[in-house]
Amino acid sequence: MSLLGSMYTAISGLTAQSRALGHISDNVANSQTVGYKRVDTNFVSFITQSNARLHGSGAVHGQPDYQNTIQGAVLQSDNPLAMAVTGSGFFSVARPADITGTTTTFSNEQYYSRSGDFALNEQGYLVNGGGYYLQGWGMAASGEPNRTGVAPIQVQRTVSNPVATSEIAVSANLPATSANADPVSSQINIFDTLGAVRVLQLTWAPVSANVWSLTVSAPDSSPSTLGSIEVNFGQAGSPATDAGLLGSFSNESGVVGSAAVAGALANIAVTADFGQGPQVFNLNLGNFAQASGITQFAGAEYALRDISQNGVALGAFSSVALRENGDVIVNYDNGRSAVVARVPLVSFNDPDKLDRRDGQAFQRNVESGEVRVSDIGTNGVGSIAVGSIESSNVDIASEFSKLIVAQRAYSANTRIVTTTDDMLQETLNMKR
Repeated sequence: MSLLGSMYTAISGLTAQSRALGHISDNVANSQTVGYKRVDTNFVSFITQSNARLHGSGAVHGQPDYQNTIQGAVLQSDNPLAMAVTGSGFFSVARPADITGTTTTFSNEQYYSRSGDFALNEQGYLVNGGGYYLQGWGMAASGEPNRTGVAPIQVQRTVSNPVATSEIAVSANLPATSANADPVSSQINIFDTLGAVRVLQLTWAPVSANVWSLTVSAPDSSPSTLGSIEVNFGQAGSPATDAGLLGSFSNESGVVGSAAVAGALANIAVTADFGQGPQVFNLNLGNFAQASGITQFAGAEYALRDISQNGVALGAFSSVALRENGDVIVNYDNGRSAVVARVPLVSFNDPDKLDRRDGQAFQRNVESGEVRVSDIGTNGVGSIAVGSIESSNVDIASEFSKLIVAQRAYSANTRIVTTTDDMLQETLNMKR
């Protein structure tokens, strides 16, 4: 083993420990970076000659050992659009190629990230702290995500069109033993085809034992009285049913009641005209021969349990929310919401081999394997925690321990260099 060989070996040790120090400094600097994955150092020896009689000094190489699969701590965030991946999956993200006014064009290169600190930018895109745009599946007309490809998710701050009332449900008890023969009534606000609020009134008047007359009216409609129908309970029904339960409809005028079949919905078709043409809606009174909706049991007063309708007024954009399955939901101030996209997760055969890019992003290569895009919670990609972020997986205490070892190893290698230099000097002095 030559003295020069020893020096070269020590110099390779200095280089390897310098690289290890670089990895440690990178880890410490990014200890608070969202989604950062630490880099450890793997020391690999190179042999020049080694057998039973002779071993020649070789070298050492300090190569990066990426820890992309080590989970960082999941921390709660005040940002409702933040997401933390718990598992092996990555977000699919895109990088903008050009931003001109309100138009953004994106690079064709595909990127992946664990940084889930997303927020809406001025154009409605979900962008993380590294400047990458979250990608997802668009929603098809059927309400299912279109899984043919991912694209940057953009939330449009548009209005929600009004929905005309088409269903009204009433649940109440009419007093079977009431001595008061005066009619009783209920009112509900409904919406016309333009989203304007209209008042609908339901008036109940006793006709005879177990028979009530229901009159439906709307002051803004033409005509204001929409129709009437008799509602038969118990033995007055046809066919007869248990006492107090809705049995059948009769004597319809301007409205159409459904056929009396035990267990079927007891619907009344009502038509109103608020100036935009006929508007038809169903008035649901429960089920025939069942204790639901309208009943007639003992009591002194009309007891309204519930009354509801399905129409909504014009709505403006209110907020964006996320579900645990990755659905991106737009909420409107009229109470409606719409799913506009779904966020998938991406997995690889060997994510530790991914190429690193600025902003805690990665790109695939041959060693990492092909991209697999899956629904959250399937195919081993893991789940997401909404309103949370994944912190760096760097342990400061561990990094300081490695720093001490690297420093001592570096110093030891310098001693070998100086010792070898002294020995070479002694060799040169032999000629004197």
